[in-house]
Amino acid sequence: MTEASDFSIYRDAMIVLATAAVLVPLGQRYRVNPILGFLVAGAVLGPRGLGALSSYFEPIKWITVSQEKGLGAIAELGVVFLLFLIGLELSFKRLVTMRRLVLGLGVTQVTISAVIIGLIVSFFGASPAASMLIGLSLALSSTAIVIELLARQQRLHTVTGRTSFSILLLQDLAVVPLLFLVSILGPDNEGTLVSGLLLAIAQALFVIAAIAIVGSAILRPLFRLVASADSTELFVAAVLLVAVGSGIVTASAGLSMALGAFIAGLLLAETEYHRAIQATIDPFKGLLLGVFFFSVGMSLDIALIASNPLPIAAGVIGLTSIKAAVLGGLLWLFRVPWAATAKTALLLAAGGEFAFIVVGLAVAKDIVASDTGPIVLAITALSMAMIPLLDLIGKHIGERFTEPQEPHPALTELPPQEGVEAIIVGCGRVGQLVSEMLTRHDIKHILIESDPAAVTRCRQKGLPVYFGDATNAQFLKRCGIIMAKGVVVTINKPSVVEKIIATVRALREKILIVARVRDAEHARNLYKLGVSDAVPETIEASLQVTEATLVGLGVPTGPVIASIHEKRDEFREALQGAAGRPTRGLRASETKKAT
Repeated sequence: MTEASDFSIYRDAMIVLATAAVLVPLGQRYRVNPILGFLVAGAVLGPRGLGALSSYFEPIKWITVSQEKGLGAIAELGVVFLLFLIGLELSFKRLVTMRRLVLGLGVTQVTISAVIIGLIVSFFGASPAASMLIGLSLALSSTAIVIELLARQQRLHTVTGRTSFSILLLQDLAVVPLLFLVSILGPDNEGTLVSGLLLAIAQALFVIAAIAIVGSAILRPLFRLVASADSTELFVAAVLLVAVGSGIVTASAGLSMALGAFIAGLLLAETEYHRAIQATIDPFKGLLLGVFFFSVGMSLDIALIASNPLPIAAGVIGLTSIKAAVLGGLLWLFRVPWAATAKTALLLAAGGEFAFIVVGLAVAKDIVASDTGPIVLAITALSMAMIPLLDLIGKHIGERFTEPQEPHPALTELPPQEGVEAIIVGCGRVGQLVSEMLTRHDIKHILIESDPAAVTRCRQKGLPVYFGDATNAQFLKRCGIIMAKGVVVTINKPSVVEKIIATVRALREKILIVARVRDAEHARNLYKLGVSDAVPETIEASLQVTEATLVGLGVPTGPVIASIHEKRDEFREALQGAAGRPTRGLRASETKKAT
């Protein structure tokens, strides 16, 4: 019996790994959030989905999860690592600077949303204790999905990202008193609610202070010792020890494991090791968090949703509407711009993953009725699945509030049509250096840049840069391409570089085109398109390293430079030959002999 039980756990783990390795990448191809992929997979492959058919068709058990409890401990570690990474991103100093949004906006949002939702739940017959817990649970939003979505779209540092992060941080911290409430409101609790809550808060403060004091004293020396061993395995072990160990300490004191991991992350954020720790733990966090959402999906009762579609749909619409309205009003009071208000309010309107933990415990302790809990969890899960759609709606509404800005004068200035000898595409570091050298040799030139912010910065430096698209033939004519002697392409986007070269060659068959390329393969492609000279970054870097090495070893500078030039010509001829282009003839050494 034991062997069969163990085997079922391994089988369930394999199903989750298969989901991570196959289904999630397929979902990402079609732009489906990986967390939503785990949710759907858990609902379909769980004991309440296809697993319910195993009694009628036994072979189906090989592709479904038979036990919910088997993955519970692993799933909880995913939340632990999520809070650990959030702590690493924050640090105590950053937390203090965000106190207005975290303590002001976050606390107010949770309180108002919980009161409104709790009153509605009590109207349908729930007890005061159940109404309180359900209201507080549904007032929280999904940290995992929202943060992952903002990070993937590189929006964490926008107004929407910072505001959402502040509110989500407070909501994560609110999970701690929520778990206190579950234990206090249970039927086996002795004493009054107030005395129990005060005792729990005092116990929590003591544990948190102890972790902070001990951690600040030993964490930095610990990681200094581990780093000195120069062992990746030991570093990973130390990170896991701190994240999980701090969680176990808080869990043994009756708090959540996630709180202990969060405090440890805050302490490590003040050290010089926090970036290395982030890189070490991120792969584990992603998979373990996926297991958590897979287990959340398993808790969904598909039959219940199918038999109660209208009440659950009304619950989803009501939940998102209430939270969006509360958030919108509070963000307006806190003077957040209208565009960011619309995006943030809808992004955080859905339920969150911690509702599954709190409501699940409340059902186990008979605080929430067994027939009410599954409906609340179904509403939460379906609202979480709507987060990408809510985000799109928020963006659409936010665009309506975005006021059109007057373009910077640098973006409206027209380039000269004649007298230009060279055109440089791109005003990054490479383009600026080329411009500086052309100026030294009195070659009249202009720079073209498609990034408005870069145009403004380079204009402020006094560079002759103009805003425009170098793949547009008419714009190139306006820049004087017809009379220019050469074009230098310095941008680092291979597909755009190829379009630019094709456009220039269509206008001028004989003009000099020099392009910056990534590697030899890219250079061969550009030679086929007609570039005059392609300069691979990898080859140039290796030649410069070789030159510095030879000179440093005592070889005379003259022969070194001559050999470097010769090697560069060899590379050029090889690349041109591979592209089917005739070579230029004389190499550097042959040119030297001829002269």
